Amino acid sequence: MHRYLSLIQSQLLPLLDIESTNPLEPITVRYLPEPWKVLGAGNYAAVVSHPEYPDRVLKLYAPGREGWEDEVEVYRRLGNHPAYAECFHSNRELRYLVLRRLYGVTLYDCMRRGIRIPEQAVNDIDEALEYARERGLNPHDVHGKNVMVSENGRGAVVDVSDFLKTDPCNMWRDLRKAYYKVYLPYMHDQPVAVPDALLNGVRKGYRWLRRGKDLLGSDS
Repeated sequence: MHRYLSLIQSQLLPLLDIESTNPLEPITVRYLPEPWKVLGAGNYAAVVSHPEYPDRVLKLYAPGREGWEDEVEVYRRLGNHPAYAECFHSNRELRYLVLRRLYGVTLYDCMRRGIRIPEQAVNDIDEALEYARERGLNPHDVHGKNVMVSENGRGAVVDVSDFLKTDPCNMWRDLRKAYYKVYLPYMHDQPVAVPDALLNGVRKGYRWLRRGKDLLGSDS
């Protein structure tokens, strides 16, 4: 770990350039020194990796973006669980976390690429979310891009940054319902690649429908 942290301090951070211009849009990684690679970028932070350390990732918060403290607390409560990353180290001043890397394909990309989503993975995610609730957390923003099927067919939760929010979130419940009502009976045995345009249409339609139900105070 000492050498990894040294690489962060001496090789990465002095040259790294990330920016968040809109809190509703993913941040921009303007420059990342070699051999670091970007694995993903959310609205508040970017996740990068170093080839010499394939089993860990670095999550860096953009300047001016909140959430670092909450995410550190979430990982503290979760501890070591197979469906979640584990936080090995955090730095308050530089606003980053070193996490165990999770390998797999998100449910969204499984649909996009025609990869089978096993029921075991759905059950694993259910169990993982209940585990989080038992530790005083509130699983929030659990959608198809934030959960994955790992290399051994088990389920994992990729993003826990909003698990301290207190308002209700039905995303996983609704996704799970769609899995059992539509995917399992009609697509599981013969999965097909679903075009991005159709997936985005479903996503936008869901957001519109969910907003309408929220305005009406419906929990159905």
